[in-house]
Amino acid sequence: MRIVIQGTNWIGDAVISIAALREVRRVFPEAYIALHTRSWAEGIFLDAEFLDEISTYEHTGSKLTNWFVRGRKLRRGHFDLAVLFPNSFESALMMKWAGIPRRFGYATDARSSLLTDAVPVPEWKSSRHEVFFFLNLVEQVEKALRKSGPSEKSEPKLELTVSAGRRERARDILRAAGADLKKPTIALGVGSTNSRAKRWPAADFASLTDSLRTQLGANVVLLGSKNEGDVAASVAGLAKQPPIILTGKTNLEEATAILSEIDLFISNDMGLAHIAPAVGTKTLVIFGPTDPVTTAPFSPLAHVIREPVECSPCMLRDCPIDHR
Repeated sequence: MRIVIQGTNWIGDAVISIAALREVRRVFPEAYIALHTRSWAEGIFLDAEFLDEISTYEHTGSKLTNWFVRGRKLRRGHFDLAVLFPNSFESALMMKWAGIPRRFGYATDARSSLLTDAVPVPEWKSSRHEVFFFLNLVEQVEKALRKSGPSEKSEPKLELTVSAGRRERARDILRAAGADLKKPTIALGVGSTNSRAKRWPAADFASLTDSLRTQLGANVVLLGSKNEGDVAASVAGLAKQPPIILTGKTNLEEATAILSEIDLFISNDMGLAHIAPAVGTKTLVIFGPTDPVTTAPFSPLAHVIREPVECSPCMLRDCPIDHR
């Protein structure tokens, strides 16, 4: 059997889906499994042993051209089964247009007619972690095609492998940036690309930077995307002992490897906060407007820091009051 899985659109969701991807491999151990996803995701899944192929795409040029290129790639894959992690109408239409005969996805966004197997959204969706939402979809695939569910429930595994070669390159990047690898190395994720309300104040991150350097003698490294360069510059400008700025200077593959080589990651609710514990690094993640019950990093290595206030979780991208 040849299976294609439509990947998610955000870094955090991509990591949260790892347990479900592993479950597809468990259910279909002999299948050829491809992940069809945005090009950035290759940096996360590059060494994933549960995938046979990472089929990437990017939104460039006209929408019609994108659809033609993606559809042709999927048709050439001769897939028997598609599993759709996104809930969008567009993802279901793409898989139908690509001619994939069996298509599983949640019955959302008025797309049931495009799916051969439209799975009802479970009642518990808003009260359980998103990892179980993806796992439930795979369980429905197993019930339909294997006529059974999992024999026993095991704890979801979100671990990611990073090769020795990538780890060595990560150490080279840190050394070249000025880190003394004989000292503890702590990275900070001071931004968040999709919400300013998620950001702990730059002045507080700057104070934290000074404490980590003074009290622990640690290397402090800022990680993030180019879109977070402004807040990284603010933190560095406010710190008495400026950190090493790698924000916007690494791609996701390099950032993932760096996270696997550091001692601790402290960040806002952002994609890298999910990657860090998945590659084996202790993580402290600061939650504000979002809900840790459903979207916190799913790992015993991750700890949520949160001040419970009456207006949270509001899920707003900008705080309309005082950012309490």
